[in-house]
Amino acid sequence: MTATTASIDPTEALARRQARRERLYARLNKAGGLLGVFGLGFVVPLIKLGLGDTPRHQLRELRQQLLVPLLGIVAFLAAWAYLAPQVQTSLGAIPGPVQVWEQAGNLWDDHLAEREKQAAFFERQEARNAKLIAAGKADRVKYRDYTGAPTYLDQILTSLKTVALGFVFATIVAVPLGIACGLSRVANGALNPLIQIFKPVSPLAWLPIVTMVVSAVYSNPSDALPKSLLISAVTVTLCSLWPTLINTALGVASIDKDLLNVGRVLQLPTGRTITKLVLPSSLPLIFTGLRLSLGVGWMVLIAAEMLAQNPGLGKFVWDEFQNGSSQSLAKIMVAVVTIGLIGFLLDRLMFALQSACTFSTNR
Repeated sequence: MTATTASIDPTEALARRQARRERLYARLNKAGGLLGVFGLGFVVPLIKLGLGDTPRHQLRELRQQLLVPLLGIVAFLAAWAYLAPQVQTSLGAIPGPVQVWEQAGNLWDDHLAEREKQAAFFERQEARNAKLIAAGKADRVKYRDYTGAPTYLDQILTSLKTVALGFVFATIVAVPLGIACGLSRVANGALNPLIQIFKPVSPLAWLPIVTMVVSAVYSNPSDALPKSLLISAVTVTLCSLWPTLINTALGVASIDKDLLNVGRVLQLPTGRTITKLVLPSSLPLIFTGLRLSLGVGWMVLIAAEMLAQNPGLGKFVWDEFQNGSSQSLAKIMVAVVTIGLIGFLLDRLMFALQSACTFSTNR
């Protein structure tokens, strides 16, 4: 043991420790980029501070990435708590953060209670069917879906499913049209007037038309795709495809012309030119358009659900407004906070995808 310890050169041991430290810091810096996408960049200076790295620099980073945002949130909550009771409505005073938090807990309790009812329903159904099978009456066995009222979390999931469907429709339409507009002056000239005319149209104007068209065309809706969900999704598509279309056309039009000339010299077919040259070069702007489209789609969806009485968060808000109970305002504010948080997370998700798929996230 003594001989082994004596054989280690102190200088070499120090160099190894320094190399391990540099590798650890490199991994931390790499993880910091991903954490920063989700607003958790302050974790890296905290770890570095624990490892004994320059306290002054790390504390400055912590102040900028953690303390300043927290101060902003605390100031907002304090102003909300002070000003809300000053405003009296027909339903009572505007609820403060504490009342809103309590209602968030009540909505969660309601969700758990509804799930218990659902589980009990299926247990009773299984027991009844088992008795029928045991009695030789298998032909009388029936399986029914649970038809209880959707909970707040169910409404959130419905809204997420609807906006995802509308966003996929919008992307499928907008990206190919944007590429055509960017590559062809003829296509751009033909589509640009239509884009400028239909881009500012409100979802309030689209909704009656979409409702009538879907009702006429989609007369036999399936359980997996109800008519109300399709109406909301198509409305989201019509209002959210424009940012992706415009940014895709701009990204394709701004490609270095030498790249396209190389493709012509190599006699690449159009499909390979698009997949090998056009799409990789224009991805940053395409993702910028997708992020804008997703944000627009989320806002439009809430309005569409509210006006068309389609299931989702918008309908929840409208139902609570019509309910008019003393807790309705607090529940509506829970929905407002939820809508904002989900919108933020959707944007961060698209930003993470953009960071993973492109070399530049600054555009």
